[in-house]
Amino acid sequence: MAQARDIDPSASPLDYYSYELRRLREDAGLKQAQLGAIVFCTGSLIGMIENGRRVPTRDFSERVDAALGTGGVFSRLVRLVLRSQLPSWFQEYAAMEAGATHISSFQPQLVYGLLQTEQYAWAVLKAGWGEKLEEAVAARMERQRILLRERPPLVWVVLDEGVLHRSFGGHEIMREQLDHLLGFRDRREVRIQILPFSAGQHPATVGAFNVLRFERDPDVVYAESYGSAHVTANPETASDCAHRYDHLQATALSVEDSAELIARVREERYGDHPEPDGRAVA
Repeated sequence: MAQARDIDPSASPLDYYSYELRRLREDAGLKQAQLGAIVFCTGSLIGMIENGRRVPTRDFSERVDAALGTGGVFSRLVRLVLRSQLPSWFQEYAAMEAGATHISSFQPQLVYGLLQTEQYAWAVLKAGWGEKLEEAVAARMERQRILLRERPPLVWVVLDEGVLHRSFGGHEIMREQLDHLLGFRDRREVRIQILPFSAGQHPATVGAFNVLRFERDPDVVYAESYGSAHVTANPETASDCAHRYDHLQATALSVEDSAELIARVREERYGDHPEPDGRAVA
């Protein structure tokens, strides 16, 4: 059993979660191993979370809520905990992203984070030399829950064709990722276009950017650089980026033709084709 340490619940969302888990478990008269048996994990994992040394998952939080009858306390808290695991410079954007009604994203290198599979996200974050990969992936998956809301934002994504060919994690992970993109074809609130190689020059050569629109607040533009981000609500910048995005949409393939290209690349590049020795490419 992990040795208990003093937790200051005001120090961070994770510390508050840890403090409340220990308090409510003890109020229920349960030892760590007993609660672990109920929620299908080890007592040592309960101890690590109570000591703030392990970040809880959403699934764990939902099971603890059911076991302790907390009325969804931990399911709500875990959203704050996972958001706090995002880089500090990204947390402001994640909060705005969650409140946007329209999201327009141009991505020349990677699949947009809201559309990534868990394994693709793991490969991307690992390639970027990220630390605390498990927590970072969990936080990215938590961001995607805005797409499951009763009234999700309208998300329009333009991906450079190179994104489909740039392999992260190997053929199997890329097949799964492209299948995931194809799965959005029937989602009215998600639209994906591919900017083909044949498009040539375009007005977004500086790199990836997102434009967020809100019901009442001004538009916001977001762009990343190494270890930092640029967020602005400057009307001139927002108007310029919106104009560039309109141009990208007009130049890109239609949603239907984009899906056909994704399916073709999925089959031709990542399909189960045998290698010369007869083994299947995995």
